[in-house]
Formats: sequence, structure tokens, C-alpha cells
Amino acid sequence: MKKLSCTLLISLIITQIASAQSGKGWVDLFDGKTLNGWKKITGTADYKIEDGAIVGITVPGSPNTFLVTEKEYGDFVLELEVKIEDTTSNSGIQFRSHYNPEMSNGQAEGRVYGYQYELDPSARRWTGGVYDEARREWLYPLSLNPGSQNAFKVGVYNKVRVECVGNNIKTWVNEKAAAYVIDTMDRKGFIALQVHAISKPEQAGEKIYWRNIRIKTNTTGFIPFDKGIYVANYIPNTLTQYEKSDGWKLLFDGKTTNGWVGAYKKSFPASGWVVKDGLLTVLSSNGAESTNGGDIVTTSQYGAFDLSFDFKLTPGANSGVKYFVTLSENNSGSAIGLEYQVLDDTLHPDAKLGRNGNRTLASLYDLIKADKTKRFIHQPGQWNTGRVVVTPNNHVIHYLNGVKVVEYDRGSPAFRELVAQSKYKVWKSFGEAPKGYILLQDHGNEVSFRSIKIRALE
Repeated sequence: MKKLSCTLLISLIITQIASAQSGKGWVDLFDGKTLNGWKKITGTADYKIEDGAIVGITVPGSPNTFLVTEKEYGDFVLELEVKIEDTTSNSGIQFRSHYNPEMSNGQAEGRVYGYQYELDPSARRWTGGVYDEARREWLYPLSLNPGSQNAFKVGVYNKVRVECVGNNIKTWVNEKAAAYVIDTMDRKGFIALQVHAISKPEQAGEKIYWRNIRIKTNTTGFIPFDKGIYVANYIPNTLTQYEKSDGWKLLFDGKTTNGWVGAYKKSFPASGWVVKDGLLTVLSSNGAESTNGGDIVTTSQYGAFDLSFDFKLTPGANSGVKYFVTLSENNSGSAIGLEYQVLDDTLHPDAKLGRNGNRTLASLYDLIKADKTKRFIHQPGQWNTGRVVVTPNNHVIHYLNGVKVVEYDRGSPAFRELVAQSKYKVWKSFGEAPKGYILLQDHGNEVSFRSIKIRALE
């Protein structure tokens, strides 16, 4: 009995030590009783304490209101629990954020800006996404990681986790990996709890609850981030070790034309394309299709894949990113393939051609119109991010700036019916090749590309 008692005692001591070590470095940002260490800015929403939680309460006529920490934090792990009572109370948690008293939102002087962990209980389900408040807007809509869109639950407490280390930002919802952003904009700032402005009087009095708020600046012992999650990398032409281990490869290294040749050619075009300042740019030739440098294609072919690319249009420009290009047609002009349309919808006449807008930006050219909203269209002179995902079962999705805009099944009866009504009807089995090249189009207008990366899904 004595031996057993000693064994149990030793086991208990070891358990207590392990428990203490697991909590080492954590600091409570909220004591459960007071708002010591916090201050309210920019709006008039109310914050009070109920049952050990901070409660934010919406009020009419107020801009976004923030309860901010008096201290700033750089590298850290932040954990807390959040409850939202209904599906209309959008909110967020600021981190590495700042306050500018000279900015205005039209309702009050001064604005909070910086990274925000989105709290979105609506049907959109973007909780865990990363938003750039009062600056660049969405950095990581959670539509980029649909597998985590159902992790947040309305009416109960949910566990939130944010890791910021160097340029790496990672988020979790109820211990499910959500967003991964690589960005260099801010390296430190305050933490803040947002009560969002409301647009309808009946939304007044809605509550958001936060509790068990703690932070650790000794950023060791990270939680592993699930594999296969898309990374929004805002450092041009780079890959993180996470991306590399996940199978991503750069198709453009930012310095050379390695991996590319002219369509129907054995080498890269001698003119018409230029690599400068980390950009791969097709030069203007007065809008003539493939008469200057001509299209360029990858030297490798791809079947199922995840393709991501940044592009910047000049006013009135037209180009495209094509996939499943076989080069078997030997046609004149641009090579044939499924095309993610790259276009200035406002100024280029092609936006009004085709059928029902199926030649507009991010559309499956001449086949399916992109279902996009103005907010997620970055105008000429600004960078957009396109993405094409082709699964092994031939399900295809187009994204524009993180939002799904086209979805179809390659080779399906519906797809073939669309082809039969398009300019592609003259090509047998158009778009159904098992693999093909990736193509950047020369349509005679200046367009720049960067951060072109691909991951095989086979």
C-alpha cells in the first residue's frame, strides 16, 4: 500500500509539474472583474462585465467601437473564447493594430486600422478569416479554406487562437486551422475587441461576449497547422517552408524566364515580354492578339492542380491565364485552352461581347460568367490574385481575390452544352485533355504577373 501510495504521489507531482509548464508564459489580458488594461475608442457602443465575460453591446448611430489593450504586442499567441448570440452581429478581434486620430470614417474622428480576426456568424461563415481594417480590406476570406467554414457555432462560446510570429499570421476556430497569411505590413500593435456599427435600429442591443483572454509572448510550443490549406502570401515570388512541404512550386522565380517558352516555340520570346523588378510583363502592341511576343506556356504539363497568380492590369487591358493547353491545334493567334479571363471590364469592349457577360474578368472565357461583386475587384494599377483549382474528379473553381466566382465540372453534360454554344465548338473534346500547359496570354496590352505558384493535386 505504501509503495502504491508513493507511486500515486509521484504521478500526481509529475502531472502538476506538466500542467504548470504547459501554462508557462501565459498572461491574462482580462481579470474577469474589471476592464483594467483596456480603453474604449472611436465609437459609443457599450462594454460591461457579466459573469466573468466582457460584453459588447451594439448601439444605433455609432461607428465601429473598439476596446483596446493599453499595451502593444509583436510576436505572440493569443487565445480567448467568444460567443455571438445571433447571425446578424458581425464582429472582430484586432491584433497588431493601431489608432490614427487624424483618420475619419464619416461619423467620428479617429480610426482603428490593422489586422482583424473576423467573427462572422452569418450565412457567409467567414469566422477565422483575416481582414485589414480601414486599409486593404480582405487578406484571407475564409472561402479560401471551406473546410473550416462550419467550425464557428452561434449561441455558444467558441475558442479563438491567433499566432503572430514574424511575417506569419495563423488563425484557428475551435482548434480547427482556419487562415494562414504571410504579410510584412505590421510587426506589432494593440489587441482590440470590436463592436461593429449597425445599419438597422432593430439591431441595437445585440451582444458579443469575450472571456478567458490570455496572451503568450514566449512563442514556443506551437500547435501544428493542418496540411493542405491555402496560404495567402503577400511577399511576392516567395514560398514558405509550409507551402514547399505541401507541394507548392513557383512557376516564376521573379528573376528569370526559367520554366517558360513561347507557345509553339522552343524558346522564350526574344521580345514582347520583360522580367523586371520581380514582375513578368507582357508589353503593349496596340491590342493585337499574339502578334508581338506571343503567348508563353510552361515547360511542364499539369492535370489536377491548384494554381495561384497575381496580376495587374493597365487601363483597358486584356489578357488571360489558360489551362489544359495542349498545343495540338496549331492554330493561328492565341493557343487554345480553358481561360481564366484577365480583363478591364470597364474599358475593354470584350466585356460586352460573348453571352451574358461570360467574357468578363475571372470568367471561364466565353463559357461561364464570373459571379463577382465590386468590392472584390481591384481596378487597373492594383494587384489582383487569381486562383484556379482543378480536383482529380475534374471539379473546377475560379477565385478572384479569395472569393469563389466560377464553379463547374469539366467534361460534364452541362459543360459540353456550354462548349457547343461557344467559339470553342469547332475543337473536338475542347477542355477535356487529361493534362496540359499553363499559358499567359499576349493580347496586345500591357499586363504584369507575379507570385505564380502551383501545387499538383494528383
